[in-house]
Amino acid sequence: MKLHSSGFPVMRTVRTVSDLRQTLQAWRADGDSVALVPTMGALHDGHLSLIKIAQGQARRTVVSLFVNPRQFGAGEDLAHYPRDEGRDATLMREAGADLLYAPEATAMYPTGFATTVSMDGPARGMEADTRPGFFAGVCTVVSKLLLQTGADCAIFGEKDYQQLIVVRQLVADLDIETRIVAAPTARETDGLARSSRNAYLDQGQRSRAPRLHSVLQEAAGALASGAPPASTLDDARRALGDHFDALHYLEWRDAETLDRATLLDRSSRLLAAVQLGTTRLIDNVAVSPAGKTV
Repeated sequence: MKLHSSGFPVMRTVRTVSDLRQTLQAWRADGDSVALVPTMGALHDGHLSLIKIAQGQARRTVVSLFVNPRQFGAGEDLAHYPRDEGRDATLMREAGADLLYAPEATAMYPTGFATTVSMDGPARGMEADTRPGFFAGVCTVVSKLLLQTGADCAIFGEKDYQQLIVVRQLVADLDIETRIVAAPTARETDGLARSSRNAYLDQGQRSRAPRLHSVLQEAAGALASGAPPASTLDDARRALGDHFDALHYLEWRDAETLDRATLLDRSSRLLAAVQLGTTRLIDNVAVSPAGKTV
């Protein structure tokens, strides 16, 4: 294995579909399997944990870095989204990634691009209600990334749980052979889910942010212990509304379909989104009859 002067493996960077496919064809000629880790950069330990999971799933790991303009709505932070490819590339290389795929927006969406992949089912409600067009942007770019790479598997974090379920539906509906691997949510020691947007929080907001996870845990524990769902969810919504600047949603959903849950007779999730200053935080926890939450 060729090593960089830093002592870490050499990681190549490609920016076009043709260069990407040329590299992957050579790997496959050698019998190597390929895992994809899609990112929008601004890497943190959560992203690095996805790379580690990818290395356990395939011989080669491709990390994509593309700030997808199609999943940002009006008034969202596309222009201010943190970008530092040099820093991100160093972290990817040190984590053992084999290839960085960093296309320009004009390469992903060239002049005349006219296709949008949209979805019903799990793409309805929650994030879709507060971010119109978000999942059409996600489905379109994920479809392109999976078709461009032909990856054997792709790693998606459970923090963006609705997105994970949407992507699973996407590959099933379109007969894409890539296997979707779910990665547990990476958290800070106080429970806050790791996210690139946490960098926007000031010191006071950062101290308030972990309450999102703790309220979800408390509600999940109550549901698992047999507490009445309606009052449990009302109490949790009230707690989040009182603590944060705005509550966008708190929902109890089936873990596989994202249909509304009414009985704890199968795997389910509590999912929530809140506003803290200018920063939007999302999180979710599993609910189980045994009272275990994650």
